Amino acid sequence: MKYILLFLTGLSLMNSRAQTSLPSDSFIHSYGHLNNSFHAITRSKRCTVAFLGGSITQAPGWKDKLVNYLETTYPETVFSFIYAGVASLGSVPHSFRLQKDVLDKGKIDLLFLEAAVNDHVNKTPVDQQQRAMEGIIRHALNNNPLMNIVLMAFADEDKTADYDAGKEPGEITVHDALARHYRLPFLNLAQEVQQRIKNGEFTWKDDFKDLHPSPFGQQLYFETIRQLLVKDAGYYSRHKNTTRYLPPVITKGVYDKGHYVTVDKASRLHNFTLISDWKPKDSLPARPGFVNVPVLESTGQPATLDFSFTGNAVGICIVSGADAGIIRYNIDGAESKEINLYTEWSNSLHLPWYLVLGDDLKKGKHNLRIEVAADPGFPERKSCRIVHFLVNK
Repeated sequence: MKYILLFLTGLSLMNSRAQTSLPSDSFIHSYGHLNNSFHAITRSKRCTVAFLGGSITQAPGWKDKLVNYLETTYPETVFSFIYAGVASLGSVPHSFRLQKDVLDKGKIDLLFLEAAVNDHVNKTPVDQQQRAMEGIIRHALNNNPLMNIVLMAFADEDKTADYDAGKEPGEITVHDALARHYRLPFLNLAQEVQQRIKNGEFTWKDDFKDLHPSPFGQQLYFETIRQLLVKDAGYYSRHKNTTRYLPPVITKGVYDKGHYVTVDKASRLHNFTLISDWKPKDSLPARPGFVNVPVLESTGQPATLDFSFTGNAVGICIVSGADAGIIRYNIDGAESKEINLYTEWSNSLHLPWYLVLGDDLKKGKHNLRIEVAADPGFPERKSCRIVHFLVNK
């Protein structure tokens, strides 16, 4: 009842500011349908739904409303839900954690996937977005060819500004192109928010408020997702075909077999210590899933390690706190590169941070060598804490 009242209040607000509300259908790109999911819901009476995304997926809101809607609308169906939202993570982290956080938990019928906000906030290069997003799609469909996937792009102020300037945000371009190619539904919620604001239905400042939406914004997201489900339930009632074909790959070096490798697989450790149950020694918090876990830690120099792997991409998942330093690394003895592990958020928490150190490599065995160095401008920043090695095998 609370959610209904909130939405009715929102509708009243919209109607008081605009003559006509824009239809959500304009922002539901039905490149594909959810027949396989509705077969599981209405015929098998068992359906597993997974939510893979960042903090907007992790936090209470649209997801919880959707869970309630499914269980209420289909009371005879046994639903299982996999909650794989982790704050700050975008497409690259999703592509390497998909196996452990989602696929290892059982057969997935319906996957909701979002990365557009964090890919922008984290400044993820477009080529990595393409490799990661297509990798997630292919990895998921190779695991279960009948899985339905819904791509979603949530709103942020920069995407609204891009649309206001007549420009499509880069993350939207990536999502939309892959949805077209793989015939997946795509919800362009970023454009819906911008167009409804432009139409005078509400404002960002007073109503939507933040990229982590207010209850009003969460309800808007839910209503568009619900409309997709209602629309596709009707489609399924008329077209019950559940076959699916995986089209050819379109991105070179796609991360379609991304997975974690445990940190105990590193070798030739020098000034690195394997801590079986790591927790911060300073006052900074750490996110669930990235604390009280095994961590390969170095807090002094010189520190080096080797990691041998088989695959075409490699990286590390670290926790980046206030003392995060710099690493120099090379693959197979090639020219070394350098990257700063410190982020703009590292003074506030030990942030989970995913770094691809090499991709589009030749097939076969490789060796990654990492050397930790202090930041010359901030000598107190000299640490490296690795939670996972990332490999696309």
